[in-house]
Amino acid sequence: MCGIAALFSHRIESAAAIVHMADTVRHRGPDDEGFLAVTAQKKLSYFGGKDTPSQCMTPAQRNKFSYLPESKISAHSFDSFNKAGDAVVAALGHRRLSIIDTSPAGHQPMVFQNRLAVVFNGEIYNHIEIRQELEARGRRFVSQSDTEVILQAYDEWGVACLAKFNGMFAFVLYDIAKDDVFAARDRFGVKPLYYYRSGETIAFASEIKQFTVLPGFTAQLNRRRGYDFLVYGMHEHTEETFFEDVHLIGPGSYYYGSRAELLRPGKQLAIQKWYIFPVDKKFRGSFADAAHEFHALLKDSIRLRLRADVPVGSCLSGGLDSSSIVCVMNELLREQGAHSLQKTFSACAKEKAFDEREFIDAVVKHTGVQGHYVYPQLTDLFKISDQLLWHQDQPYGSTSIFAQWNVFQLAHKHNVKVMLDGQGADEQLGGYAAFFMPWLSSLVRSFRWLKLVKEAHALNRIHGVNIGRLSWFAANTLLPMPVRRYLKKKLRGVTMAPDWLNMQRMGFEPYDLHRELGVTTSYSIRELSHTMLTGSNLQMLLHYEDRDSMAHSVESRVPFLDYRLVEHVYSLPDSYKIHNGQTKYVLREGLKDVLPREIYNRNSKLGFATPEEVWVRNDAPDVFRKRMKRAVEVADGLIGPQIMQVLDNQISGKARFDFLPWRVISFADWIRVFGVKI
Repeated sequence: MCGIAALFSHRIESAAAIVHMADTVRHRGPDDEGFLAVTAQKKLSYFGGKDTPSQCMTPAQRNKFSYLPESKISAHSFDSFNKAGDAVVAALGHRRLSIIDTSPAGHQPMVFQNRLAVVFNGEIYNHIEIRQELEARGRRFVSQSDTEVILQAYDEWGVACLAKFNGMFAFVLYDIAKDDVFAARDRFGVKPLYYYRSGETIAFASEIKQFTVLPGFTAQLNRRRGYDFLVYGMHEHTEETFFEDVHLIGPGSYYYGSRAELLRPGKQLAIQKWYIFPVDKKFRGSFADAAHEFHALLKDSIRLRLRADVPVGSCLSGGLDSSSIVCVMNELLREQGAHSLQKTFSACAKEKAFDEREFIDAVVKHTGVQGHYVYPQLTDLFKISDQLLWHQDQPYGSTSIFAQWNVFQLAHKHNVKVMLDGQGADEQLGGYAAFFMPWLSSLVRSFRWLKLVKEAHALNRIHGVNIGRLSWFAANTLLPMPVRRYLKKKLRGVTMAPDWLNMQRMGFEPYDLHRELGVTTSYSIRELSHTMLTGSNLQMLLHYEDRDSMAHSVESRVPFLDYRLVEHVYSLPDSYKIHNGQTKYVLREGLKDVLPREIYNRNSKLGFATPEEVWVRNDAPDVFRKRMKRAVEVADGLIGPQIMQVLDNQISGKARFDFLPWRVISFADWIRVFGVKI
């Protein structure tokens, strides 16, 4: 797990930019750093930095691994090439969190036969199997790292190598011999990759803040993305970001082209999809077969994600997802006789309604793991809120991100470098309340009336969902779309232009983002799952996860997003996911003999939540009013004083609590922290 930076141009005058880009994300890789300069005449020069281990720069090691640094880099390290008329055209920078092959052999940028160079962030979990396949084809390796596997896999199969990788990754590979650039991201976008064009230079980076150190960069608000966040609470649903002119390479996507093509004027690159979600795949076996295969696939996913040369722990919220990972992980470690080393990390709350300690303790007792706990405090949130925002690169939707921050901070304090977490399970297994309507709607459309009544009553009994409301919305799916939109507006009070948001200042007409994205309650579970997995919901959560973990130099791995498991779950009928009002049915039954009964039977859901409602209404209403007042001032007319009434209504209980006030506060703080121009 690392931080990467890359610059491509016709002439890179100074090394200062690539050094500053790498230094900005030192938190992503404090163990090692490296730089590579490539000239137009294909001369390669390797540099180290202040965090490059001394053993990476000894003559003996350099004789073994030619890509190790020759000297320390400085702002003037490129001068000799440029003065001699052989301009530096590519510069790669890397910050390393050493996880696989922690020796100097794993140093980056890594170069293969002076032809291929790469900077890589993430893990290829099946690197051992790919290495064996390549060795059978006559290839030889000099390291045990998965980075070298990427280089040789590309050399063997070209862009098609991506389909071989089971992992989370973002990399920039420079084919020096062909003068081609290959930048790619994993199937579900677990690891980030951004790009920014500045004049005749294009930069790639792991985090947006790396661009802010480049000469001429201006932090300018992308107003449409700001609108989407403030009104709908959404981001990561396009290749645009909150920063104007900063773009991301989407999940399962890549760029491949010549350096000359890359440098052609234009804001966005010609990004291509390499992973197409298999929407036509259908499971043909019985439910028992599906549950058995689910367990087997999850177990193998976790087995692969335990591959590390450093300690591995796991997040434990007490919910089904994280508990499943801890229990299956325990199952595997017991087979290896190493279960006594297993550690879990959890966020708890003093307020009973927001505390999951009883479920966490049930898992700890069941598995015998070493449990570690943290209680996030409101006073600490405001102390570190600017720091948290800086790491996130953008505003965030609720203080649950702060709870997650505390968990990874706790893991770091206990010297655990790798953590397994449960992201991605809800999106594929129908774990959110948002799946209830599609489930009932699909029963209406298939005229399964008895099943509809049974499921509606079960959802009411287990989750407290109003049967009348459920029935109306289910019947609503049979109405023409224009009628549905009208009723939705009238009955749910949806407004695309709230009075506290200055749409004139925004500079465009309000729009229905859900409609533009094709989001509708007439989905089936399967269709909504596809939208969540490939669209905004999962991408937002993965963004938060990556920044919170890497802020503490911890690598977070997400076993539920092994593509084999995702494709299996997606292929299952909806009735395998919600059954008799219970969500994640196939997970419950597949892990029935692994989970403690308290977890198997659990239907409530919190995750790493904070008691934000209590903080706002009871503990510190005046603090939130003060922060909101500052938000109005910072937003400079974009957000009006009417937002104060929204907050006051929530504090007094006149309005139902939601996360809008925090979104506004976070948005304004982001503007201030990054000096964003509105």
